[in-house]
Amino acid sequence: MKQKLGPGVIVGFIVILIWCLLPVAWILSLSFKSVAETTSGSAQFLPKSWTIQNYKDILSNGDFTDALRNSFGIAIIATVLSVIFATFAAYAIARLDFKGKRVVLSIALAIAMFPVVSLISPLFDMWRTFHLFNTWPGLIIPYLTFTLPLAIWVLSAFFREIPWEMEQAAQVDGATSWQAFRKVIVPLAAPGVFTAAILTFFFAWNEYALAISLTSTTASRTVPAQMSFFVGPDPFNPPYSLLATASVIVTIPVIIIVLLFQRRIVAGLTSGAVKG
Repeated sequence: MKQKLGPGVIVGFIVILIWCLLPVAWILSLSFKSVAETTSGSAQFLPKSWTIQNYKDILSNGDFTDALRNSFGIAIIATVLSVIFATFAAYAIARLDFKGKRVVLSIALAIAMFPVVSLISPLFDMWRTFHLFNTWPGLIIPYLTFTLPLAIWVLSAFFREIPWEMEQAAQVDGATSWQAFRKVIVPLAAPGVFTAAILTFFFAWNEYALAISLTSTTASRTVPAQMSFFVGPDPFNPPYSLLATASVIVTIPVIIIVLLFQRRIVAGLTSGAVKG
């Protein structure tokens, strides 16, 4: 039996929705304002004269397009590697009994919660010594360090829910352990794999501290770091409209991914929450 929502719940929902979407609407509005209008100090919400010149300027900016390419490449590589390694590690944790299993999970959780800022200085020195500074691997490696623990936690929850008998049945029918894992277990854990991949991609796509500290040119600098180099005619007049336009462009892939895979994201995040 469906329960009707009361007026208070509806009003609260609308207030929360407006509160959350107002900054997004403001940034979107800024992206259609001219540079002159934003630097004049006007607080008007809607643009006085709508323009798409900001989008033309951003997309014709070579530094921004290079950073966009770097963001896509680094995020995709980090996501693929993280999901592959996490799948094997999570399967071993969920299926095998070995000493120190809880210690491994505890260490993984501790690494995921470790502050990124505290690692920037030693990584900076190490990467310059190993010639990894200002390179794609120089960002992919630390991204893997922080995304693997989260991916392992998500995937291990899915593997624990898959009945052991299904894998045994596949082996009885003649499948090897690898075939049973690849053709039976992994497809059943697809929601968890998608969730781990999406969360990993979001981290690599939005990460700023490592990207700004471990790069020096557009050869490997990602979009969040490149946006900090957007400067106006003077320090007191930053190009708000160009920054807003870049933010909109960078957010579009995230919105598309969430809309396409929202069901898998919810399934992955709520895995293990309900036992039936």
